[in-house]
Amino acid sequence: MAGTHDRTLLDVLKSWDGDWYLSIAEHGYTAGDGGLVDAGGNFTQNTTLAFFPGYPMLIALLSSLTATSPVFVGLAVSLASGVVAAYGITRLAGSRRTGLILVALFASTPMAVTLSMVYSEALFSACAAWALVGVLERRWWLASLCCVGAGLVRPSAGVLILIVIVAVVLYGHTYRGVFAALLCPLGLVGFMLFVADRTANPFGWFVLQKAGWGTAFDGGVNTGEFVGTVLTSNASLMETANVLVVLGAVVLCVVVVVRRLPWPLVAYGVGLVVMTAGSSGVTYSKMRLLVPAFTLLLPIAVGLARRRTGTVLAVLAATALLSGWFGGYALTAWPYAI
Repeated sequence: MAGTHDRTLLDVLKSWDGDWYLSIAEHGYTAGDGGLVDAGGNFTQNTTLAFFPGYPMLIALLSSLTATSPVFVGLAVSLASGVVAAYGITRLAGSRRTGLILVALFASTPMAVTLSMVYSEALFSACAAWALVGVLERRWWLASLCCVGAGLVRPSAGVLILIVIVAVVLYGHTYRGVFAALLCPLGLVGFMLFVADRTANPFGWFVLQKAGWGTAFDGGVNTGEFVGTVLTSNASLMETANVLVVLGAVVLCVVVVVRRLPWPLVAYGVGLVVMTAGSSGVTYSKMRLLVPAFTLLLPIAVGLARRRTGTVLAVLAATALLSGWFGGYALTAWPYAI
């Protein structure tokens, strides 16, 4: 598909946010624009601060240690993180069969192609999965350290941090639990303070997101308008798919609540949907931002686990093929950022 659109596969797999991450990995946050601009076509000395440092700094470290091109290191980190995430997701499902099906569903969501790109979805998913494992198994150090890592990768780590703190309050009345609760916000808070210092504004990161990508929490007003427009007009495939995924995610939020799944899994999935659907910004990115919301797929995995193996394999093969094609379409035929 890349060749059909006169692009190389490597260029496709590092496009959009991938170029920003690679720029930070190679030059840090002091680099010039390198031809990169925000959603408004602008670049300032602080634009790169909108991107969290965990993923690009890991690329920089491993690239330096192995003398390997950052782009190949970035792809390797994503693939390895996906495997780590898969093991954690399997632990959350309750049984091996359900866990393997859940992993397959996670890997074949509409924008699962980002798990194979120079994007941070896989790394964040790995941190999130094992943070939730830590909470459910009362392994507070595991949960806390994974929260710190997630906080250096994505702002949605805020959901995990709240879950860990609440879980410690409910179940972790030990010095170890209390210390873990105090430690878990350090990644996210530390980066926010770094940006605040660089921009001389305590809300610097939020200002950069709003100015560069129009991203801000508006309670879902922008998403609601987008959904209404798409459902009442001749919208593109990408726009329609985003709307269907967001609406599907909302339905799954209701399902996981009704099914009474463990509250940390429910809170994580619902929290990511609230953050994604409740924010304005690049609407075509909502499918990608929902990729780590794997706990919402658990009721589907449980239902499939009760079916015959042949039926399960047929369903998973179909979703994988559809996801693979749609990911290729989004990166090659669709002209805008994902």
